[in-house]
Amino acid sequence: MYTALVLLNTEKGRINEVAEALADIPGITEVYSLAGPHDLAAVIRVRELDDIADIVTHRMLKIDGIRDSQTHVAFRVHSRHALEDMFAVGNEA
Repeated sequence: MYTALVLLNTEKGRINEVAEALADIPGITEVYSLAGPHDLAAVIRVRELDDIADIVTHRMLKIDGIRDSQTHVAFRVHSRHALEDMFAVGNEA
């Protein structure tokens, strides 16, 4: 499994519209609005590294309202707590 974090800036007033379009793309598992120098962060989780390139260059950057983006590929997970909790539904003792 490969993970990438994409930081995006949008045109003024289009954060929600862009966030909703991003959330509809298969492979994008989370979209966050941010305080600070970037408007949005999208988390991509895919089985093949080439899928990240496809999502970013062929799907994401075709969305109207995106001004710029920075893509960061994750090397290693250092904490699995959030993922373990997410998949533990129904496994409570």
